[in-house]
Amino acid sequence: MARPSISPQQASTFADLALGHVGREYPNILVHVLTADADARTPRDLHPIFYGSFDWHSCVHSYWLLARLHRRFEGHAFTAAIEAQLDLAFTEAKVAGELAYLARPSAQGFERPYGWAWLLYLAAELAQHRTGAGRRWAQTLAPLAQTFVDRFKAFLPKADYPIRGGAHFNTAFALTLSWTYAQRCSDAPLADLIAAKAKAWYAHDEACQAWEPSGDDFLSPVLCEAQVMQAVLPRDAFRSWLARFLPNLAEGAPATLFTPARVSDRSDGKIAHLDGLNLSRAWAWTTLADALDDPLRSLAQRTAEDHLAASLPHLGGDYMGEHWLATYALLALDPDKV
Repeated sequence: MARPSISPQQASTFADLALGHVGREYPNILVHVLTADADARTPRDLHPIFYGSFDWHSCVHSYWLLARLHRRFEGHAFTAAIEAQLDLAFTEAKVAGELAYLARPSAQGFERPYGWAWLLYLAAELAQHRTGAGRRWAQTLAPLAQTFVDRFKAFLPKADYPIRGGAHFNTAFALTLSWTYAQRCSDAPLADLIAAKAKAWYAHDEACQAWEPSGDDFLSPVLCEAQVMQAVLPRDAFRSWLARFLPNLAEGAPATLFTPARVSDRSDGKIAHLDGLNLSRAWAWTTLADALDDPLRSLAQRTAEDHLAASLPHLGGDYMGEHWLATYALLALDPDKV
C-alpha cells in the first residue's frame, strides 16, 4: 500500500485556500497582553507578516503550506501567485516588525510552543528550497527562526513536565516539528536538547489508555508522542518502545485511535478542531507506518486512509476550518520522512 500523495489539482486548491486568508486581517483572534492604552493596536500593526488567517500561528503554518507547494510543484500555474505573496510578506522590514513584537517583555511566552514550532518548521521547509526566491525567503526569515531556537533552548531545560493535551500546548507535537528544523538546519545542540527532553518526558510511558478525543482536540496526544519518539530513537529502539507504549496495536486497540472523530458542527470553531484531528492522525499513522512491518504497517496505512476520507472533503466552506485545515491535509498527503 503506497503512501498518500497530493495531486497538482489538490495542491492548486490548497494554495487557493491559503492565499485567500493569509492576507485577510479580519476576523482575528489576538493573544496579546495589554500593558497600556497604546498597546491596543490592529493585528496588521502588531504582526506585519502574520496578521491573517484568523490567528498568528495559523498564518505561520499557512505560509508553510504555500512554501511547501511552491517547492513541490515548481512550474505549475499557481506557484506564481505563491511567489508574489511570499515576496510581499517576507521582507526585512516586516521581519523586523515581528521581532520587535517578540522583544516586548510581555511577549516572552507568546505562542509557546505551537507557534514557535511552526515557525521553525516553516524555516526548515525554506531551507530545502533551491530557487533564488526560496533562498532569499530563508535568509530573510533566519533572524526570526533564530529567536525561536533561542527560546526553545531557554525553555526546554526548565520544562520538567510535558503537556499532553490535544491542542496547541502539546509538547510532543512541538518537539517533532522543531526536530525537523534542527536536522535540516544543522543545529546539533537543539537536536540534542530535543532528543534528551523527549526521552525524559516519554521514554518510560507504558500501556497507554488513549483517552481521546476530547471535544476540541486537533492533535492526538498518543500519536504525537509516538511520532516524536520515532524521530529521536533508532528504529529498533522505537519499535521496542512502541510495543510497551501501545501493546495491543495488532488487535486494533485502543479502538479510539483507529476510529475517525465525528464532527457535528463545522461552523463551531472548537468542534471543527476534530476535522484537524482526523487529518493530523492520518499524518501520524502514515509516518508511523514507516517504522512498522506487516500486518501493523498495513493497519496503520488503512487507518490513515480512513481518517483522511473523513475530513479531506471538508477543508473549505466555513472560515472556522478554512483558515487552517488545509495545512493538516498537506501534512497527511505529503509527509516528511522521519
